[in-house]
Order: sequence, then structure tokens, then C-alpha cells
Amino acid sequence: MKIVVTDAKTIADSESFFDPLKDLGELVIYQLTKPEEMVEHIGDADIVLCNKTHLGRENIGQCPNLKYIGLFATGYNNIDTEYARELGITVCNAGSYSTDAVAQHTFALILNHFNKIKEYDDFVKEGGWKKSDVFSPFIFSMSELAGKTIGIVGYGSIGKKVADIAKAFGMNVLAYNRSEKEAEAVEFVDFETLVSMSDVVTVHCPLNNQSEKIFNYNTFSKFKKDALFVNTARGGVMDEDDLYRALKDGVLGSAAIDVLTTEPMDKECPLCDAPNITLTPHVAWAPIETRERLLDIVCDNIAHFMEGTPVNVVN
Repeated sequence: MKIVVTDAKTIADSESFFDPLKDLGELVIYQLTKPEEMVEHIGDADIVLCNKTHLGRENIGQCPNLKYIGLFATGYNNIDTEYARELGITVCNAGSYSTDAVAQHTFALILNHFNKIKEYDDFVKEGGWKKSDVFSPFIFSMSELAGKTIGIVGYGSIGKKVADIAKAFGMNVLAYNRSEKEAEAVEFVDFETLVSMSDVVTVHCPLNNQSEKIFNYNTFSKFKKDALFVNTARGGVMDEDDLYRALKDGVLGSAAIDVLTTEPMDKECPLCDAPNITLTPHVAWAPIETRERLLDIVCDNIAHFMEGTPVNVVN
């Protein structure tokens, strides 16, 4: 089978990273694929593998050999799964590969906020400590996590891992999930209760019709005034203009954001100019061990499909 990777550059910086796929078929790698190049790149493929490439009626319908679409991702909103099913094309995602990495990045953002790591590092490197007349200059206000309340929106594998880490820090854990769940030392509450009672609100739900722009100005106005909003899920769950306005107006204390609606960041995105915000470029999932695990899952998905026992099917 001919296997085509459409956007390798979004997954690894070396083509050799994808060598395990060569054991499964004839491999063709494209670093990136523009929409107008799509049919040319995948027209005769049996298997298409992608991360963020959009695959829909305008292109997969012109690929007569296509039998399988595999995602280097958990989310699959970039694939027209219903149309693929109509054509008999199996679509499989890679779930749970990034649980540890995203939970780790979530707490890196939280700890950076409460311990003022970046601010103190800048202070020292700019000569502030050398000029200080005390050994511990209290330039920036720091706070303990113990005793604070974290609100977790979406209690899947990542949300659960975040809760486990939060409990290790001695935090009180609230959670909101669409389907009913139970967990030890976690209090499940409605959405409005969660956002109004939490010192930290962190998002780990998928992007869908129910969650799109669920974090808007009205929502932020219900937060505690000094709360921290963390988003390592999907940019579309928040209204970026409303987040900017909430930070600027002092309605929301701070934000730490790893994902945006348009990526790479749009030139007109207002968040670069927002006060009290930390921004990282969608790298929560990016540790090398995480991406190697992802490739293993993608290869395993293909092997199961070839054996007639597909797994992680999303259509």
C-alpha cells in the first residue's frame, strides 16, 4: 500500500523519524501540503496520514484508492469523518498518547504563574539580585498551590492526570464533565459553580458544538478576579477577543494559553498585547517521548487495519 504523510513538519524535524512506517508500505513524505496541492499529493494513496491537514469532500472524493486516514492527533475535527464513512474510508485517531505531556505542561504554566519563575529569572539576569541589599528580594508576589482550588473542565485521561498532580500539591479539585463521572477526592460540579469557585480553571475537553467559545466574556466575568485561566486543549473553546477584553478590563486575573483558533498565530491575534498572559505555541504535546509514542500508535493502528481488526476508529 502507498502511504502518504501530508504534513510531516508538524510532527518531527527529520524524515528519519517516520522510518517505522516503511515496514508497512511504500512511504511518501511531504513536509507540508497546501490545499491546492492536496489532490496531487494524495490522489493515488491507499493510506493518508496527517496531523492538521484538512481532508474533506473537496479532496478525498478524488482519491479512488484511499482506504484509510490516520491521524497524528487525538482530535479529528479537520477530517470529514461522515463523508469518509460514506466512501468506505476508515478514519483512526491516536488517543491518550499525550496525557503525561499535556498534564506536565499544564502544571508548568501554573507553577510559572504562582512562582513567578520567568519574572525572577529576568530580574536576576538584568542585575537585580546583584544590586539587592537582602538575600531574598520580594519583588514579585508568590503563592502556594496547597489549599487553592483547581477547576478542571473535561475529565478524560488528561483531566484525570491533572487532578492527580493537583492533589499531590494539596489542591482542592473541582471538575465538570458532560457525562457523569466519579473520582476519589474530586468534586464534580456544574460549569458555573466551577468557574466561580476556582483559583485556577484549566481546560481539557474536546472542541465540539457544545464547547465552542464556552469561555467568553460572560464566562470570564464569573471567575474570581485573581483567577488563572489555562487552555492547553483547543483554541476554539475560547473567544480570543473576549479573553483579551477580560484581561484588559481586569475581569480575569491571568491566563496561560498554549492553543489558538488559528495556528500559527494570526498576525491580527490580540493576545500578544494582552496583559497578564503567558503564551506558548501549541507545544504541550511536543516532548520527543510523546511524539515517539504517537508514531507507535499510528503504526499500530495501520497494522490492525491491514489485519482487518481496526482500532481507534472515529467514524
